[in-house]
Amino acid sequence: MRYLSLTEADQKAMLAAIGVSSVDELFDDIPKSVRLDRPLDLEPPLSEAELVAHLEELAGRNVDTGRELSFLGAGIYDHYVPALVDAILARGEFLTAYTPYQPEMSQGVLQAIFEYQTAICELTGMDVSNASGYDGTTVAADACYVAKHATGRTKVVVAETLNPQVRQVVKTYAPGFGLEVVEVSHHDGVTDPEDIRRAAEGAACVIFQQPNFFGCLEPAPELAAAANDAEALPVAHVDPASLGVLEAPGRYGCAIAIGEGQSAGNYQSYGGPHYGFIATRSDFIRRMPGRIVGETTDTAGERGYVLTLQTREQHIRREKATSNITTNQTLLALAGLAYLSWLGPQGLRELGETCMSLAAYAKERLELPLVFPQQTTFKEFAVRVGRPAEEAIRAARAQGVHPGYALKRDYAGMEDALLVCVTEKRTPEDIDRLAEVLSA
Repeated sequence: MRYLSLTEADQKAMLAAIGVSSVDELFDDIPKSVRLDRPLDLEPPLSEAELVAHLEELAGRNVDTGRELSFLGAGIYDHYVPALVDAILARGEFLTAYTPYQPEMSQGVLQAIFEYQTAICELTGMDVSNASGYDGTTVAADACYVAKHATGRTKVVVAETLNPQVRQVVKTYAPGFGLEVVEVSHHDGVTDPEDIRRAAEGAACVIFQQPNFFGCLEPAPELAAAANDAEALPVAHVDPASLGVLEAPGRYGCAIAIGEGQSAGNYQSYGGPHYGFIATRSDFIRRMPGRIVGETTDTAGERGYVLTLQTREQHIRREKATSNITTNQTLLALAGLAYLSWLGPQGLRELGETCMSLAAYAKERLELPLVFPQQTTFKEFAVRVGRPAEEAIRAARAQGVHPGYALKRDYAGMEDALLVCVTEKRTPEDIDRLAEVLSA
């Protein structure tokens, strides 16, 4: 962002233009009893060199996956991000999160968004995607709102195996949307389609995750069929990194596909910011949140890109609006597009196969009882460590290894359960190290 100076002459000119003699006069309407009649209690300012040194010292206290070994997942994953992603994002024509309102000035960004939408539709098997959402949690709330408008129903069914943060955000939005949220418990790590069938009666939508929060593969086609039988919209929350080896949700009957895009082209970044994605069948195109970029031709007959549909409340009648998204996550979604283009279909398949192979090796090498031994998993799996999971985590961290996520934070009866994640960045030697640390 460009630095704009403010000289004393500039300040006097602005005050004169609005008809006041001083900055203090601007605050005349604020009672003196609530004013702070002293300078802010701040440390003295630092020079640029001192500030850089201070920030470097603070950054040095942090630990990253380049210095310590991490098997953490639970929604945010340590996948490899190629250098070309940062190179593309650093280009001036892309370095913004704002939606372009002037197509004649913004064809590069608009085309990038259009290509992103195309990639998401190809991945999910859906007809239409928006320009991106805030993250993988808020797009779930958006899907509930779309389903309410489409069906006229107010009940939302969520599987207990859905990411706990996603469930919490849906519950947070529900009162404002006038929704009732019903949770369906899991059985041995997965969701029973018959339980979904019963709960989905009279529901607007059913949300499940594939792979689920435990890393297990759900009977997704059967869950979608159970929701469809009750005339509820099936909503699949999916990991884009899995879609090279798992079927696209649009091809097994889902109405809406949503997810967290971080695993495709974004760093972990201490949990955010990232981008969410939402894609639907064409039936719901006018109910989707945010914006949709379309392709057209200009007056010379050349191909061009424009904002085609917008459901934001300030652009259309408020009672018809389904979104209040202002800035979206265009820059981070562009990173996802660059990453997916770099991988290609075969690369995405190889990524998924590598994660599955390494996870299978880890299960064998750890020699710990699986929490859900009968289930097929993708890149995450739950094990019992034989003592409180927090104790195992503390002991491993003392040796520079982050062994996984303690499931007791979100699920009862799992005090000793650890959710282990293995991505393509982990090597067999890394897994051997994890086994050594946990066995000790």
